[in-house]
Amino acid sequence: MNDPQDPYDPYAAQEQQLIGYDPYGRPVYGPASARPAPPPAPVYGQQQYEQPYAQQHQQPYDYGGQPQQAYQQGQQYPQAPGYGYDTQQAQQWIPQQTAPEPQFQAQAQPQQQQSQPQPQPRPGHEAAQVPEPRREPDAGAPDYRTEQFAFIDQPDEDSEDVIDWLAFTESRTERREEARRKGRNRVVALTVALALFVVGGIGYLWYAGRLPFFDGPGGEKTAAAAAGEQKRDMIVVHLHNTKRGGTSTALLVDNVTTRRGATVLLPNTLAVPKQDGTGTALGKAVEEGALGTRESLDTVLGTHIGGTWRLDTPFLERLVELVGGIETDTDTAVPADDQAKTPAVGQGPKQSLTGAMAVAYATHRAPGEPETKQLERTGRVLYAVLRKIPGDPKSAATTVESMGQILDPGLDAQNLGALLSRIGEHAKVGAYRTEVLGVKPDGGLTDEANQQVVKEVLGGSFTAAQPGAAPRVGLKDATGDERTGTAAKAALLNGGYGFVDGGKADRTAATSQITYQDDAQRDRAIEVAKTLGLPETAVKKAENAVNADVVVTLGKDYKAS
Repeated sequence: MNDPQDPYDPYAAQEQQLIGYDPYGRPVYGPASARPAPPPAPVYGQQQYEQPYAQQHQQPYDYGGQPQQAYQQGQQYPQAPGYGYDTQQAQQWIPQQTAPEPQFQAQAQPQQQQSQPQPQPRPGHEAAQVPEPRREPDAGAPDYRTEQFAFIDQPDEDSEDVIDWLAFTESRTERREEARRKGRNRVVALTVALALFVVGGIGYLWYAGRLPFFDGPGGEKTAAAAAGEQKRDMIVVHLHNTKRGGTSTALLVDNVTTRRGATVLLPNTLAVPKQDGTGTALGKAVEEGALGTRESLDTVLGTHIGGTWRLDTPFLERLVELVGGIETDTDTAVPADDQAKTPAVGQGPKQSLTGAMAVAYATHRAPGEPETKQLERTGRVLYAVLRKIPGDPKSAATTVESMGQILDPGLDAQNLGALLSRIGEHAKVGAYRTEVLGVKPDGGLTDEANQQVVKEVLGGSFTAAQPGAAPRVGLKDATGDERTGTAAKAALLNGGYGFVDGGKADRTAATSQITYQDDAQRDRAIEVAKTLGLPETAVKKAENAVNADVVVTLGKDYKAS
């Protein structure tokens, strides 16, 4: 039987040779052409090995394993240098190679085969080892087939766990790296956005001229406008406390030229003239509902007030609720009043106030406190309300209409809403100021109030009277005699002049003085001097101490007629 894998079959040797091993370590045979011929071995002592081999082998074989016919006929067979042994000897000289044995569990133990001695390689020839040739089993031995063996694959039990752990570790590391990358991207994006915001804010402040030591284009325009004539829109607000009585008055100012807003709080002791020429306190005039209060304020302050807004406390409460409540700093705690049904208000910064709390805080005045303290609280509430007014004029008008208040005919909801929205925009960006008008005990304005509030904030001018109208004359009494001041006041009213009460001077003066600031008022100043019986030399151009066209400071030289 010619087994294609039998190494002892000389015919099979021509067709099949060892070409490698399968994954289980078993030898794999193939055609002879699949394996390259070995290089010729070097000759070591050819004379030494030819004689023994010639004696042992009388009939040489060719390289194919067949006896040479030419040799039997007396022809000499040429031998290859250094290879004088036959095929059988060469078969016994096949070098052995150790191959890994597959692990398997046999269903029946095969009979142990007797080991045969293997020939040793020739000296000087080192050859690679090949697997031991397969032996035919004995006739009496059991015939075992390949399918009777069950090969056991022995995988590492921990290999799956190791693979899973490596996959988990790798995915966890990737997630951490991804989280770090996203975190870095967020930080970079936040830094860029913050930088853009800061640069944009600084640029806007520079353009508006609100950075210290740096005047932008807007600041130059504002400064130029401040130096020249400015356009202002303003209204007067009378807050009536319907539960406890009393009023609080404030002016809301929108400086259109400089794009700034202001609240000027007017004490109730401010002296204002009545239509009959006599004077009265502002608070009394408002409570009595005297006509011409707005015109009287124009006379005293030299302003053009565009309208009057009577704001009763229930409507203030309603307004605060409509804008969603307010937040303001409170300088004192307001206790709850069960009789007046007013809630308590806490003290501290950024206090959230409802409508009722806002009314309680705006009208609170502790016993013994000056009026200015209560006015400052009213100013805080008005400022907080303005910050919550919608910036859109139509939306602001809708908010005013929702209050349900009957407004003054000269100031409807559309005009009031538009003004409040503009002033509120100034308050939102901090371009806003709140001032209390300084008033002397006699009702006159202080010098500081004239300079910092009336002129700078209100823009009160000494030529505020309409063309052809009677000039406004301020009177400051420095005689020390009250009866003398009353006589001079009567003389001016009888002369058709608008009277502005300047109060009493800080100290007495020996001579009277009549001043004007505008050259156009010089002739009127001379006429005032004639009306009071004073010499023309008493008239001179100077800064007026009272906000009026012409100011008279009565001295002891004045003699009442």
